[in-house]
Amino acid sequence: MAFVRKVRTKSGATAVQVARYVGGRQESVKHIGSAHTDVEFGMLLERASAWLEPDQQALDLGVTPQVPVEKPLVGGQSALLEPATGPPQVDAPGRTESTGSVLLRQVLAEVYDQLGFGIVDDAVFRDLVISRIVEPGSKLDVGRVLQDLGADPPSYATIKRHLKQIAAGKYRDRIADKCFAHAAETGGMSLLLYDVTTLYFEAEEEDDLRKVGYSKERRVDPQIVVGLLVDRTGFPLEIGCYEGNSAETHTIAEDRAAVPGPSRPRRGRDGRRRRRRDAVRVQSRSVGRGRAEVHRRLPRHESAR
Repeated sequence: MAFVRKVRTKSGATAVQVARYVGGRQESVKHIGSAHTDVEFGMLLERASAWLEPDQQALDLGVTPQVPVEKPLVGGQSALLEPATGPPQVDAPGRTESTGSVLLRQVLAEVYDQLGFGIVDDAVFRDLVISRIVEPGSKLDVGRVLQDLGADPPSYATIKRHLKQIAAGKYRDRIADKCFAHAAETGGMSLLLYDVTTLYFEAEEEDDLRKVGYSKERRVDPQIVVGLLVDRTGFPLEIGCYEGNSAETHTIAEDRAAVPGPSRPRRGRDGRRRRRRDAVRVQSRSVGRGRAEVHRRLPRHESAR
């Protein structure tokens, strides 16, 4: 991996270079220039960073980037290297003890907090969310993903205990409230998009939730119906889970009439409907306070061709 380094020249100037490690030794890749003043040195560092990461794109996360600011120089201090006072010293070759995508985890954790998801105040749940974003997998695989991100992973037993805490603490409702608040503040909710899919289980018996129903994959296994509600930008607002024999149109038709008014807050899960997630519970905050306009993608049946 290339990096920016500064070296002292024979003339006493400070050279800015892009270098890399080859066989345990530093090798110059690009000489940016030599600086004689602090201003020149800062300009060369900026040019080196631009050369090292040309046309670097930024993820559109809706988060204002925080630009690192160096501490100001005081007392006549200079950013340039001091002149050599003795023979050059050769440092021992470096050794890599561990690696981790620490920056990726820090960025996702910052977005998590800025969206207000920290309201649940659960570090284990936050790490579970981050690991699923980076690499969706099983609960057993969460530890490996978090280690790759430079974090200390919780034990599998801790993760299983937190699943009960997540359900009892109604994390989904509390986070959905924050999702609605973010969407209302950033883009409005005059247009909502809704779609459903089915997830099947290789089980022989049905239960209260997993039931045999219409399958787009033409399977006869018990399944569930999952609905996702997003705003016009694709930002997720809520996810719903319904019995496997529920008609797709019913998952939105039942709750479309329950869209709250300006003085009625978003309705959460309770009792009889706890395992069935509502599809739409939001009042548009646009001009006129009208109901949110919802569009859904209709399934394409073979018989319609």
